[in-house]
Amino acid sequence: MMESWVNSAERIGADLHVELSGPGGRRAALTRALREAVRSGRLAPGTRLPPYRSLAADLGVARNTVADAYAELVAEGWLTARQGSGTRVAERAEPLRPAVRTPVKAPSRARGPRHDLRQGAPDASAFPRAAWSASYRRALQTAPNEAFGPGHPAGRRELREALTEYLARARGVRTEPHRIVVCSGFAHALRLLFGEGSGGVLRGPLGVEAYGLDFHRGLLAAAGVRTVPLPLDEHGARVAALGRERAVLLTPAHQFPTGGPLHPERRAAVIDWARARGAVVLEDDYDGEFRYDRRPVGALQGLDPERVIHIGSVSKSLSPALRLGWMVLPERYVGPVLTAKGEREAWASVPDQLALADFVVSGSYDRHVRRMRQRYRRRRDRLVAALAAHAPHIEVTGIAAGLHAVLRLPPGTERSTVKAAAWQGIALDGLAAFRHPQSPTTAGEGLVVGYAATAEHAYEAALEALCGVLPPE
Repeated sequence: MMESWVNSAERIGADLHVELSGPGGRRAALTRALREAVRSGRLAPGTRLPPYRSLAADLGVARNTVADAYAELVAEGWLTARQGSGTRVAERAEPLRPAVRTPVKAPSRARGPRHDLRQGAPDASAFPRAAWSASYRRALQTAPNEAFGPGHPAGRRELREALTEYLARARGVRTEPHRIVVCSGFAHALRLLFGEGSGGVLRGPLGVEAYGLDFHRGLLAAAGVRTVPLPLDEHGARVAALGRERAVLLTPAHQFPTGGPLHPERRAAVIDWARARGAVVLEDDYDGEFRYDRRPVGALQGLDPERVIHIGSVSKSLSPALRLGWMVLPERYVGPVLTAKGEREAWASVPDQLALADFVVSGSYDRHVRRMRQRYRRRRDRLVAALAAHAPHIEVTGIAAGLHAVLRLPPGTERSTVKAAAWQGIALDGLAAFRHPQSPTTAGEGLVVGYAATAEHAYEAALEALCGVLPPE
């Protein structure tokens, strides 16, 4: 039987697990256990042991049992006992020294890039710590007791109500709280919607834009979903190419990664296609809050809430570390998605959900987005200015919104430029890395340059290094 004690009044340093087993009864077992604890070093010299009464009560034995065990160990020299000082481990009691071993050298960590210009990450140093902490404290203080029990798979109602108001006001989304399901981000939403093999809420084939994240395509492939690439041009995805697909995944507010919104005529056309086919549109609204040189583009979901699944998160607006996102679902998908998610919330932290609800309702989220919109616009402007000064032959596109830009390169130079950047310690992506393997068309050659994540003090040096690796005119 394994037993342990913690002496709250006179703490001995850490919980000590005592195994009271073997021949000789409880006193002999306790004596052996204490002797072994001293010998192994778990009880260091000078450690004060619990009083007889405390240890006896914790172990459920008689006080005489503990007293006799202590006395035996004092006689053997393992312990000392003085009036007013209690029983302690003898200073001369030497713990068993482990055998000398050759130290194992820890594997060295690969050095990170000197300049991180990869897309997809916000400025981590700008996380609103004070405002978030205030929302977190308020959320914990006002949360009902049931909030700290098993969570409902739909997510906390406080957050779903806050999102209903915010998304209607900021993104033109039309919904109700019961049609919002909280998830841990876009990838989690894909897993819930498509499941494994044929067990998902939705089925393929799925139309996708010819350029997008390979990670998402990998998730879909793992779920057995066949993706069909749609050609792209300056007006976004050519949705007229849609045929017998059962669903289509789009980034209509800001095509990723080439930039630009889906043309209004194509927005209407894809809704008409979904209605005619009984299909559904998946809207990835990954950075819809950040626009600079154009009017806001409302969510596609507002055109037909029963034909569009709107998916968003705080990964770009706040931090990917929070792992909070949401799906705004047509009525017919709410039940199946909740069934796919399970009986309890297993992904998104309930305290974080409550904190985000307060953060939105208090206005802190709007203030943070406005502040970051200004900061990212300044970053973008500095990138454009640096290119104009040092590489005026390089065209910059996709800069009216979002957290990255596309630098158009001369034919045949993308691969060598990405390689040269890596040699100089610059982390960035080539446009080809985002192309669907079966896409019949190409968006040309270029670099996808993120301008949000680099620390402010290092941004000027990053731009200088970038300009230094661009191909000459």
